Amino acid sequence: TYLAGVYNSLASVVQGQRTVDEHMVNIPDWLHLDLRIEEGPWWSEGGLQLRRERRTLDLKRALLTREALLEDDAGRRLQVVQRRLVSMAEPHLAALETVITADGWNGRISIRSGCDTSVRNANVPEDAQLAQRHLTAVQAGEHQGNPAVPGAVGLDIQVRTSQSRIGIALALRTEVSGPANVSFEQSAGLYTHRFEVPVADRTAVTVTKTVAVASSRDHAVSSPLAGAQAVLARSGGFESLLRDHERAWSLLLAPFIIESDAPSQAQLILNLHVFHLLQTLTLHTAELDAGVPARGLHGEGYRGHVFWDELFVLPVLNSRLPSLARELLDYRWRRLGTARDAARAAGLRGALFPWQSGSDGTEQTPRLLYNKLSGHWLPDYSRRQRHVGLAVAYNAWQYFEATQDRGWLTQHGAELIVDVARLFASMAEYDATEDRFHLRGVMGPDEYHTGTPQHPGAGLADNAYTNIMAAWVFDQAEWIMHSVQGFDMADLKARLGITAAEISSWARLSRRMFVPFHGDGIISQFAGYGELRELDWARYRRSYRNIERLDLILEAEGDSPNHYRLAKQADVLMLFYVLGEDQLTAFLARLGYPVTPAQMAATVDFYLARTAHGSTLSRVAHASVLAQRDPEQAWATFREALDADLDDTQGGTTSSGIHLGAMAGSIDVVQRSFAGLRITRDALTFTPRLPAELRRVSFQVRYRDQLLAVHLETERLLVAAAPGDAAPVLVRVGPQEVLLRAGEQHEFRAAGPATG
Repeated sequence: TYLAGVYNSLASVVQGQRTVDEHMVNIPDWLHLDLRIEEGPWWSEGGLQLRRERRTLDLKRALLTREALLEDDAGRRLQVVQRRLVSMAEPHLAALETVITADGWNGRISIRSGCDTSVRNANVPEDAQLAQRHLTAVQAGEHQGNPAVPGAVGLDIQVRTSQSRIGIALALRTEVSGPANVSFEQSAGLYTHRFEVPVADRTAVTVTKTVAVASSRDHAVSSPLAGAQAVLARSGGFESLLRDHERAWSLLLAPFIIESDAPSQAQLILNLHVFHLLQTLTLHTAELDAGVPARGLHGEGYRGHVFWDELFVLPVLNSRLPSLARELLDYRWRRLGTARDAARAAGLRGALFPWQSGSDGTEQTPRLLYNKLSGHWLPDYSRRQRHVGLAVAYNAWQYFEATQDRGWLTQHGAELIVDVARLFASMAEYDATEDRFHLRGVMGPDEYHTGTPQHPGAGLADNAYTNIMAAWVFDQAEWIMHSVQGFDMADLKARLGITAAEISSWARLSRRMFVPFHGDGIISQFAGYGELRELDWARYRRSYRNIERLDLILEAEGDSPNHYRLAKQADVLMLFYVLGEDQLTAFLARLGYPVTPAQMAATVDFYLARTAHGSTLSRVAHASVLAQRDPEQAWATFREALDADLDDTQGGTTSSGIHLGAMAGSIDVVQRSFAGLRITRDALTFTPRLPAELRRVSFQVRYRDQLLAVHLETERLLVAAAPGDAAPVLVRVGPQEVLLRAGEQHEFRAAGPATG
């Protein structure tokens, strides 16, 4: 079990090097529920064999059901049905209801219900050499479970993280139907209540276990234990909790539902992705000051850190739950001071956001990376991915575009954008002979290339994605300073010391950043990319089948990706995903690089053939790019993106946590790519590109206080605004435009508009 924003650092020695690593903390295991028949061994000790099992996740109710048939060595059987929920009505609560039925015999069973405080962070095999024990100061005690229920007992657990000193408390209540003898037991760090219960053939015994969890990071608690106890005391039985939970979940789920005529498996997985997105992030509505963990709250992959994956997550939230998107952006804003410190330490201005962020916004990227193919620990240079700051600025601007939240822009958003612009302005090196600015010593989204073949780890010059997105941020910063007027903007400029000369410098940088090209006008991933060797892709596919981690494969062979024209994931093509081809083309022309549609098509084809998809985010971006030119291939790539976690296509990584960015990205592909939805400065625009497998799709979006229902078919697009008093919004489909007022709807047809 993991809590959003709860991190702890431990020191380890790896390959003779001392390393301090921050991890999202695995808190005490409240799920412990064990069984035995008569005096036999416990289920956890092999005393009961699992003969049959079925687990069902009800996505509409957010309820997990587990059905199992257990048998001991004497042939006595127990039927077990367990229901589990994590409450969406009360974010501190979770509950298990377990119904146990003797099958064909009478006698006695023992039930152990408790909490294991000896847990470690041991979810990632590659981290086995790191220190793993994050919890200390364990205290446990009994309390009266529920005066109204004779068979109820309570257990309080308190722990503290060893370095960050975060207090965590769990208040547990276990209720057993019918008569039972109860005793309290402790074995090492496991604290349990044992129930001795008589059973009769076909007569059910119900065990209800409820837990309230609180930490010292929570608001409005005098102590974690007092907070957990208060929540538990006001909670009802399982059916009551379930009713409240279902009501809250249905309201939360409604705006995220996407209905379509897609094949049932694709629709089911898309629904699953919505489920995981909401399960991970909606608890942020409690203002927990936590970011978007790349693996959700589902495991310890990437140590629970926050990357640039929010670039794929926030578009979905902006268009449905913008208040949550704002909170996630404020996670970055609250860490501006730390990012400014990092920039100053590097001799730069502005804010240098870390590639991996955790509790306080300091750089948490590990210094070493383990290669399980070679058994080597390798230097990890990915902290050179400065483009994470560009994602922060882009997300801040997109939130403002979607909401026109001027107060947030002048107080928080513009500050994020300005400080990122300042960072890249101070990094830019001017070449007077070319009248161009260059960025050196960076890594792009590709991640495989850490430097030139001669200087691995030193970073690259002029990564196209980084340079163009930096120019884009300069442009947004300049636009804000010129176009947003008023006393609050005057205060912002005074507070940040923004001068006319600095604004003028952004304007120049936005037009004179260098962009590398090679061959017949193909955008180069970075300067010198076209001079690298081609990889024998066929040989590596024959030898390894799955080549998504080519970096590890090549290292195990004594080679390096720095020698080859390849990419771990979308890099140049991320520009198409983020900006869209039309805006990218226009922006390149503004930079002084007019490109033709043929050049853009050749660029797409070039990188489609040279990407290993070593990240689950890659196929999301590729599906989006393909939607404009080949919807059928886009659909095939989209299906691969959908399957990434369900089928664990990366060969064992899903057990360490789902890939939240890819899940949110798959939702975004439906609306951004197949429906062609883009938020621009003046309108909500649609450029539909439906594949044959998706002839109809319906969803909701929020845009500048309007709630819009979108229904798209092959020949028509219907947009309906909910009743209310919100200001009208401009909706554009190609050359067709309509100013849509609250309560109105409009139908756009392929051959021309028709009012509905």
